[in-house]
Amino acid sequence: MQVVTSPLRIGIAGLGTVGAAVISLLDRQSADLAGRIGREIRVTAVSARDKGKERGIDVARLPWFEDAVALAGSREIDLFVELIGGEGGMALEAVEAALRSGKSVVTANKALLAKHGMRLAALAEEKGAALAFEASVAGGIPIVKTLREGLAGNSIERVYGILNGTCNYILSRMELEGLSFEQCLREAQALGYAEADPTFDIGGFDTAHKLAILTTLAFGTAIDAGAIAIEGIERVTLADLEAAAELGYRIKLLGVAARTAAGIEQRVHPTMVPRSSAIAQVMGVTNAVTIDADAVHELTLVGPGAGGAATASAIVADIADIARGVRTAPFGRPVATLATAPYAPMQLHEGGYYIRLSVYDRPGAAAAIATRMAERSISLESIVQRRRKGSGSEATGAVPVVLITYATHEQTIRQALDAVVADGYIAEKPQVIRIERE
Repeated sequence: MQVVTSPLRIGIAGLGTVGAAVISLLDRQSADLAGRIGREIRVTAVSARDKGKERGIDVARLPWFEDAVALAGSREIDLFVELIGGEGGMALEAVEAALRSGKSVVTANKALLAKHGMRLAALAEEKGAALAFEASVAGGIPIVKTLREGLAGNSIERVYGILNGTCNYILSRMELEGLSFEQCLREAQALGYAEADPTFDIGGFDTAHKLAILTTLAFGTAIDAGAIAIEGIERVTLADLEAAAELGYRIKLLGVAARTAAGIEQRVHPTMVPRSSAIAQVMGVTNAVTIDADAVHELTLVGPGAGGAATASAIVADIADIARGVRTAPFGRPVATLATAPYAPMQLHEGGYYIRLSVYDRPGAAAAIATRMAERSISLESIVQRRRKGSGSEATGAVPVVLITYATHEQTIRQALDAVVADGYIAEKPQVIRIERE
């Protein structure tokens, strides 16, 4: 590795909470970073939509570019940091401009990588530049470096985790305070954890973008965000959380990628996890990722998944690597070797299931449900009738019935439930939550 002593000149596009935190962190740590790396890291230009916005940092000292693409191609910088956001538009144009000019890029943009990651990685390889994105998944948790470098000697079987702090906050508050989903969502919005339109978070799409990146790093496959089965947390109720607690579980929104006989399985959905598991202990806005591998067995990383300081920490770590001259293949392998592996459709998923039915209190209802399950060889671990005083179901003459199944296939469960609904004993759409056992 060639030793470089001249300053690394950085251009930053996007000066929101994260961009301002990056500049602040580099200012505070400048002397220590220079001592560790052997060269100075210097922000030499910035770009954002509003020059006059108050950011808590002094940007007047820095050359200002109105156009992020012009900044990316400028000869006044060596490294381009993209913090604009979004899967296309200005963010994509600027990153492409930087890479085409041979500049390395650091980004926190998971949507951009999930959509264009393969093409951008190939361009970086062609130009001999780095494309670094530690901050794109799980904030301050160094999961990208762990999968790409730290576990290079392992064969990974499964990677899963809590990848969205907003959802984990909502589910934690619902469980601990007995509040409804709607109440917790409003609280999350008031605290700035959720956007005015929270669909991207609570619908599971943010988690899916991050999972697409982790899947490629873990299994050496080309990114295919379209292959991910996605469900959000909108239908999780207090009744589900209470039942989970009684059964020894907690409900978390997980992103799961696993190697199976049918191919690589990628899924995002509310999941029951054993309360004894490490990931079940992660509450609030915190993120966690668990890796199952042959040599290390189970490894769980826990930490802040969002916020200016945590995300800035990951960005500066990438900047430091590039300043040292590190040029690792963005996804751990040359793009040409990333296989288009077979992905297992969700219908083939095999595991245990929690099913909550709102069943009309009529003779023969329970027997009909048991028959429909038996017809498809679904073994029930338990069946519990839960009477909750004042519940909406009881107002319609229906009572909640909870089923826990032994391992079976997704398509089998769906077929059985379709038959149960057709029999006319069910007052509302069945609730289905998958169980992820240790």
